[in-house]
Amino acid sequence: MDLQTLALHAGYDKDTQGTMAVPIYQTTAYEFRDLEHAANLFALKELGNIYTRLNNPTTDVFEKRFASLEGGVAAIATSSGMSAIFFAIANAAEAGDNIVCAQQLYGGSLTQTAHTLKRFGIEARFFNVYKPEEIEALVDDKTKVIFFESLTNPSIDVADIDAIVSIANKYNILTVVDNTVATPVLCKPLAHGVDITVHSASKYTTGQGLAIGGILVEREGLVSKLKDNPRYTHFNEADPSYHGLVYTDLPLPPFTLRARLSLLRDLGAVSSPFNSWLFIQGIETLALRMKEHSKNALALAEFLETHPKVKKVNYPALKSNSNYANAQKYLKDGSSGLLSFEVGSIEEATKIVNATKLYSLVVNIGDSKSIITHPASTTHQQLSHEELQACGVPEGLIRISCGLESVHDLIEDMKQALDA
Repeated sequence: MDLQTLALHAGYDKDTQGTMAVPIYQTTAYEFRDLEHAANLFALKELGNIYTRLNNPTTDVFEKRFASLEGGVAAIATSSGMSAIFFAIANAAEAGDNIVCAQQLYGGSLTQTAHTLKRFGIEARFFNVYKPEEIEALVDDKTKVIFFESLTNPSIDVADIDAIVSIANKYNILTVVDNTVATPVLCKPLAHGVDITVHSASKYTTGQGLAIGGILVEREGLVSKLKDNPRYTHFNEADPSYHGLVYTDLPLPPFTLRARLSLLRDLGAVSSPFNSWLFIQGIETLALRMKEHSKNALALAEFLETHPKVKKVNYPALKSNSNYANAQKYLKDGSSGLLSFEVGSIEEATKIVNATKLYSLVVNIGDSKSIITHPASTTHQQLSHEELQACGVPEGLIRISCGLESVHDLIEDMKQALDA
């Protein structure tokens, strides 16, 4: 089925009441038929609802529907995008291991990988997304994940997915891609051989800034990469915390299964049923919205390119942009609503941000309403001047999440802010 049809129907067989809308199963626990039924569920002899920290019927629809959009085999919803990233890494790596990450990452992802994971004994090593060949020098026998963004935030670079996947497969390492900005509508990393995608559902998925959540999607056939792979012995040995299960021996997608039975169970970063329901509503219009976000962003980017105060515009659909070739290869039907542009100084950037009237000064993206942010003062404030330059966030950079307003009004407001 086409993507828009999947967005409306995938993962939901109407309940006994025939409800057209997916119900909100706002419950903590579920009654078992008898003790044998309960024991069978806990032993995975039967599949079903146990406790909402592990699974929930509303969240199950969200997971199945999103996995179908991404072209994956299974998904696991989490309480935030950051927890989805953490689960993807923690499911593969342990103390003493390392991960290889692109320098060009969202600020929260940079701090999680470089600092927080370091306290768990997991080292992060960084490569320039423009130079995937740097990865090979960073890899050793303890490397468990190569992590990057398909469309980076806020530097707006398009990764060469094929090149990175080729290196990862050469060393039999898992690839994890944050596909939040592009969404499954515009980019399909799994179709290019990526193993796991993660998303902040708080962004374009909900579309109106209504809920915090995340999701992790596993590609079909990942078991063949994990099976007997010495990098991932914990998928091939008995898990003493869950009846001695060997995840690669089960007829279920192993990566998401272990994330559910181990990480969700023990860490509890679970999506609430109500938030899952909100994400389902957002998915129904995601494809339509992404086309409009992309159309508005391109028009605004073209205007910004002509303004004398703007030094550089970062938007991959511009033919002048260094990411244009990769955008044509990996992005379909648009380049998303996120763009950034650079002016001469932090003082000038501050003046422009404060002079806008229609754009809201908010540290979020993907809302139906347009948002403006100065990353060096907010999302990337913790980075040094050198670190800002390395991850593509100079101090004069302004990020725009282009909403669904009239593009004429968006351009007029930006023009008066630049000219103020």
